[in-house]
Amino acid sequence: MEKYKYELHCHTSEGSRCAKISASQMADFYKSAGYTGLVITDHFFNGNTTVPKALDWEERVELYCKGYENAKRRGGEIGLDVFFGWEFGGDFVTIGLDKEWLKNHPDLDLLKPAEYFKTVHDAGGYIIHAHPFRESPYTKVLRIFPREVDAMETVNAVNTDFENQISEYIATRYNVTKVCGTDNHVGLTKRLAAILLSTRVKDINGLIGEIKNNRHEVKEYTVSGTDENPELKEYDPFYGVN
Repeated sequence: MEKYKYELHCHTSEGSRCAKISASQMADFYKSAGYTGLVITDHFFNGNTTVPKALDWEERVELYCKGYENAKRRGGEIGLDVFFGWEFGGDFVTIGLDKEWLKNHPDLDLLKPAEYFKTVHDAGGYIIHAHPFRESPYTKVLRIFPREVDAMETVNAVNTDFENQISEYIATRYNVTKVCGTDNHVGLTKRLAAILLSTRVKDINGLIGEIKNNRHEVKEYTVSGTDENPELKEYDPFYGVN
């Protein structure tokens, strides 16, 4: 049976200061890698964003969405499905809501996690805890919310195997839905992750529905030849972080 590959976690240089690839280039990369679709999840205003804080809220949202909109435009040209999301606070990939919803929620970036979860869930959004056990210089404390989020990344292609193994264990013990993401900031990288579906979904709600009903597989790929490629610029998870 044919499997359709989806990326749930990637960034563009339009929206994320730590990304080294444009939205259209990212779309081209995923098309070349055999993916059916991807979700653009640039860092939100309380993360490593490119959007200036001095602008008014609506203008900030317009600028923020450029990565998604550019990727979607390119996806339409090459036959790649592109969906909208964001990464809140560097930890919570959020999907199922749109630009207009963001415009109607000024100061969303100031909410604490519990307030944020409720606000998103009340609107029908879906929250994935990204790389919950990543240890890094910018991580002051490990925080997990297994009873609050909808899913957890048990495979994050940038994480160490140890960090992913802990995520897998916790998700299993709490019976949290398991998903994955490349956390891609560069395009070509040594490891990729994909959600595999047996059907091609029409929109982000279709993708969420497949995941909610456990009609997905979590898959990680090692990209052959990248170890020997001196021109490969690996993603540094601490690049551009203040």
